[in-house]
Amino acid sequence: MCNVISSSAAETLALGAKIAPLLKKGDVVVLSGDLGAGKTLFVSGLLNFFDMKDEVSSPTFTIVNEYNVRSDLKLFHFDVYRLDSPDEFLAIGGDEFFYNGICLIEWGEKIDELLPKDCLRIKIEKDAENNEKRKISFYSSSNKFDDLIKEVTNNGESSSD
Repeated sequence: MCNVISSSAAETLALGAKIAPLLKKGDVVVLSGDLGAGKTLFVSGLLNFFDMKDEVSSPTFTIVNEYNVRSDLKLFHFDVYRLDSPDEFLAIGGDEFFYNGICLIEWGEKIDELLPKDCLRIKIEKDAENNEKRKISFYSSSNKFDDLIKEVTNNGESSSD
């Protein structure tokens, strides 16, 4: 696991933009953290890289938003917070998206049993004393994302756990 400290919303946006070019079709990224931690903000940063500034909205009620980030690449932004069970994700065909683009899944721990083994997990935690500060942890259960994690967190402000 590697951690990055973000001191502001602008830094969280920049981190999302930094990871964007490293993701490929078929990558699944699970974003976890409390309400208001910055999951959707991180996704905004990713979309900023693809010149889609101000286009992100949380898909809390629609479950998934689809973005054509390039002519050959789609990004699927899920928010599964309101799902009561993994079966609901299957009922909407959610698992069919996994290999058709880049999938970013907020609250993905709710459908953990359905996720590919080699997904990238990003946990965003608020700082108890500084409302702007976040600890952003990157980890994966396989080595698929090792190089990505090293590149994203190699900025002098990261630490390995």
